[in-house]
Amino acid sequence: MNMQSIVQALGTGGIMLIILLIIIVPATIKVVTEWERGVIFRFGKFDRTRGPGLVFLFPFIEKMMKADLRVVTIEVPAQEVITRDNVTIKVNAVIYFRVVLPEDSMIKVYDYLRATSQIAQTTLRSILGQSELDELLANRDKINDELQKIIDQQTEPWGVKVTAVEVKDVELPATMQRAMAKQAEAEREKRAKVIHAEGEFQAAQTLANAADVISKNPAALQLRYLQTLTDIAMENSSTIVFPVPIDTLSPFFDTFKAFTKGASAIKPPAS
Repeated sequence: MNMQSIVQALGTGGIMLIILLIIIVPATIKVVTEWERGVIFRFGKFDRTRGPGLVFLFPFIEKMMKADLRVVTIEVPAQEVITRDNVTIKVNAVIYFRVVLPEDSMIKVYDYLRATSQIAQTTLRSILGQSELDELLANRDKINDELQKIIDQQTEPWGVKVTAVEVKDVELPATMQRAMAKQAEAEREKRAKVIHAEGEFQAAQTLANAADVISKNPAALQLRYLQTLTDIAMENSSTIVFPVPIDTLSPFFDTFKAFTKGASAIKPPAS
């Protein structure tokens, strides 16, 4: 059966009906996916939100626009910021947001993606300009929370919810990097000196306690000397230097002094 025979079988009315169905059906039946919502306007006025699934519209009367409800990630371009302590830095960030009210995202803002990106850039410069460099480097989580809260307040009327803002990278000038390296090195040297001083103090305190114990029992000093001699003898050394306490030799000194006194007391015979 050729085309001419089909046209003759359907007639003019059938052909017109088929053409009308081809035009009307796509305008009447719409498919909305799981992550989308359809915002329907009737005569240009907001009527309802539908989806997901099949959505039926009145042809030529109603029009539907789709809004994506998935989380959107936008990288905020690097912004040159002067911190509160007059340090020029470059900072970029990442913002995560999603549409929670499809009708507001279509009606109250022309392009919510671009609008949210611009709001994030201006807020990033404003907040970081009020912070010092040390605060930015040490309390990044706090700054992220503050950025998220401020941006979310501004995008809430558009039906957009900002879930997170992360400061991605902080680029410092070369001179500032060298200054921070010197500061870190000086801080480490200070801690090393403090630790060394604390060790010396503890060692001196321990020696003082040991001296108090030995002073109460002189035999402990002799035992300590013998232990030292044992430790030295274990080494491969040909020379052993062993200190002898003065208290040990004092009796001999006393005897020698008495002998010298007695000898000097004997007078030699007269010639």
